Amino acid sequence: MSDAKRRAWRFGRWAETGAALSIRCRGYRIVARRFKCPVGEIDIVAQRGNVLSFMEVKARQDLSTAAESLGPRQIQRITRAAEAFLMQRPEWADCDIRFDMILVRPWRLPVHVKDAWRPER
Repeated sequence: MSDAKRRAWRFGRWAETGAALSIRCRGYRIVARRFKCPVGEIDIVAQRGNVLSFMEVKARQDLSTAAESLGPRQIQRITRAAEAFLMQRPEWADCDIRFDMILVRPWRLPVHVKDAWRPER
């Protein structure tokens, strides 16, 4: 792995950890981190009240670049991974489902974008 890739990987892991700490401070309970299945991956699954949030963490040097970095193909993969998560864990089936983004940039608090997208039906 090149030095640039290693730095980017570390930055991403740091961003996910910061995002998880941030949402825990806001009253969310982390249900899963880095959930992987054949159809996709979810960075953080968190619960608050009756809402189960599937969260994608995007870390960039500025917030607008981070927000724009989530494309339609990735949204589709996250949505399918969320469906797989719910099939594996039926105890969460009664919760309201939401898809959020957490935008992270260096030396700033993460920005939580609730209901960042809705899956196409």
